[in-house]
Amino acid sequence: MILAAKVALAFSGTIAAAGAYTLHDGIAQVHVDDDHGTHVHIWAPAAIVPIAMHVIPRREFHKFPREARQFIPTLRVLAKELENYPNSEFVEVGDRDSETHVRVRTVGSKVVVDVVDHNDKVHVVCPLAMVRDVVDALNDLRPDDQDDVMDDTSGPAA
Repeated sequence: MILAAKVALAFSGTIAAAGAYTLHDGIAQVHVDDDHGTHVHIWAPAAIVPIAMHVIPRREFHKFPREARQFIPTLRVLAKELENYPNSEFVEVGDRDSETHVRVRTVGSKVVVDVVDHNDKVHVVCPLAMVRDVVDALNDLRPDDQDDVMDDTSGPAA
């Protein structure tokens, strides 16, 4: 009986530790509703995105445009500085004629993007820690990695 209690305690402790690690960055959310009856609601631990960035084969990163690479330092600073503005609204654009409304803001340590159209509603919540991790993973990809990847896909040398 004591052995079963110890096993149960160890198991529940492991589950609690894994849950705490998985949720330490928060939850990323995507909600999409349209007038055709489509409702997509995804809640996922934000920790899976940086992990996925390390699992994705390097050859897939060649699709990341070279022009976009120059903005990685800006994104890194932006993600860090957004923490200093925990409850701020950055963009709000509305069009009364088409009933379109776009809103970008921070709520606590998350970036929230809301888009409302006369047909669709999109709500995205992204923890800043996840944004930082993704930018760091992209920054770790050196420009010469892309050249090596492109050379590897050309086939064996004759």
